[in-house]
Formats: sequence, C-alpha cells, structure tokens
Amino acid sequence: PSAVAATGAPPPCSTGTVASGHAWSGGLEIGRAERLEANGVRLFVVVNGDAGSPVLCMPGALGTAETDFAPQLRGLAQRHRVVSFDPRGYGASRPPARDFPPDFYHRDGEDALQGWSDGANAAVILAAKRPEAVRKLVIFGASPWLEQVDIDMLEATRDVKNSWSKNMLRLHVPVYGDELQRMWDALCDAMIDILARGGHICRTEAASLRCPTLVLGGAKDPIVPFRHAEWLAQNIPGAKLHSFPEGKHNIHIKYADEFNALVLDFLAE
Repeated sequence: PSAVAATGAPPPCSTGTVASGHAWSGGLEIGRAERLEANGVRLFVVVNGDAGSPVLCMPGALGTAETDFAPQLRGLAQRHRVVSFDPRGYGASRPPARDFPPDFYHRDGEDALQGWSDGANAAVILAAKRPEAVRKLVIFGASPWLEQVDIDMLEATRDVKNSWSKNMLRLHVPVYGDELQRMWDALCDAMIDILARGGHICRTEAASLRCPTLVLGGAKDPIVPFRHAEWLAQNIPGAKLHSFPEGKHNIHIKYADEFNALVLDFLAE
C-alpha cells in the first residue's frame, strides 16, 4: 500500500542535515540529497522545489525516494516543495536493517509524513495521530485491513525472481542485491502476522480522518484489490475517489502525468 502526497508542516522529527548532494534517476536530477536524523535513525532524504506548501511522499514496501517517487519529485516541484525519503532499513537509510515489529506502520508514520502502498497505511495513521501536521492527504494502494485473499495475492509475488516484473527487478535489484528475496520474505511474513492478530492496519484511523483526502487506485491492482480504495472513499469523511481503469499498483509511475495533474489540482483546491 502507498500514499502519494500529504501537505503540511515539514516533518517535525527531522532535527538536522548531516550530508547533502544531488539525487538522480534515469539520468535526470530529481532533487537535493540530504541526511536527516529522525527518531535516532539517519534517513536519506530527497528534496526538490522551493515554492508552495510542502508535499511529503512516503514510499511503499522496499521502496525508496528514487524507485517510488522520481516522477513526483520532478512533476510536482514547480508548485510545491516535494520531499521523499528512504524509510528506515530501506535503500540508503541502512543501517539499521529493516525489521517489522507489530507497530512498524506507526513507527514509519512517526518517521515521516506521507506515502504509497505501505507508505499510504503509515500516512493514514500519521494524519489521524497528528492532524495538525497534515492539511491534505493523497493515498493510493492502501490496505486498511487484511483478509486471507489479500495474503493469497501477496504470496503470489513472494518468489521475486519468478513472479516480479522485469521493471520491478530493474528498480530493486540494484538497491538490495542478494538481500532482495530475504527482505521481501520478511515483509510477506509480517503481513501474515498482521492477519493472525486480526488483520487490522488502519481502518479505525481512516474513519477518524478530518483532512481533505483524495483516494486513487488502479482497478486492476494485483496486489491491493480496488475494493480497499472504494472502502476508504466511503469511510473517510468527504473523501474523493479516482480510478485508473487499466491501472495496477504503480499508477503514479505508469500514468505519471495524469497522476501528477490530479494531485496538483487537488492540492490547489
């Protein structure tokens, strides 16, 4: 699950820049690279743009600022200060190694302020717990709860070498190398543990949201069924829903121009 954009104050847990440089994706610069301290962990952060309200983009499972949000770091930066990062234990925010304690979505929410896929779940939790920090929320690929059918769909992707697309492997193998299968196994096992504890992720928090929310989803998402997006739109007060009829899980990448236009229009309302 993931979230694309949340606007509000800069992340309150970020306490200082440790190092800076430039971040690149596909031969194009996507922003300034920095390292920030957040809750005792050094996070790799990418920032692009200086105007307008900040938009914080939280990556999904195994995702990084580059692999998940390069189109948004470039496409939203003319009107907003766009921030993304490698969550703790992912990408360049290692060490520490990624782990999945029962509260890992809450921990990710405290570390940041926005998300796609796993990032969307953490963004919903953050917006519920820190409403003063989030003025608007855009989420896609979120799964507010898990059922056995969700686990079955996830299990179909467990063998990364044989079930992942060439594009997904192209994005993630350079980041994780031989660790990719182990890390994906750990994420799949964490989802099974959540189901064993009742399947709740952020359903209660979603229903409590009061910020304007845009829910996006791919009607053919093979990882997070579109019914989750429909539930969110029906249960978040005042939420808007937009479907990509041929979209799967990576709508913000495959349909980047349309996606970015929807987000910019929503943030400008």
